[in-house]
Amino acid sequence: MGINSESDITANLQIGPTDQGMVRIYIQGESVDLPMDFDPDEAVEIAEELLAAADAARSMGGKSGSTKKPRR
Repeated sequence: MGINSESDITANLQIGPTDQGMVRIYIQGESVDLPMDFDPDEAVEIAEELLAAADAARSMGGKSGSTKKPRR
């Protein structure tokens, strides 16, 4: 499955700090239980990549779920 492949899989996504000073992205679904920990600098890089991808999708006419401008 690639980035452009659609899927019927649903999952919950949680993002937050851990008590160890890491940033955790936690994905939980029917057959998935995936905690991923990143140091704060890596988390910032991931956030920047998400913002760049959102900007690219928006410029291609992607759906906008909110009229809010992303924080930079």
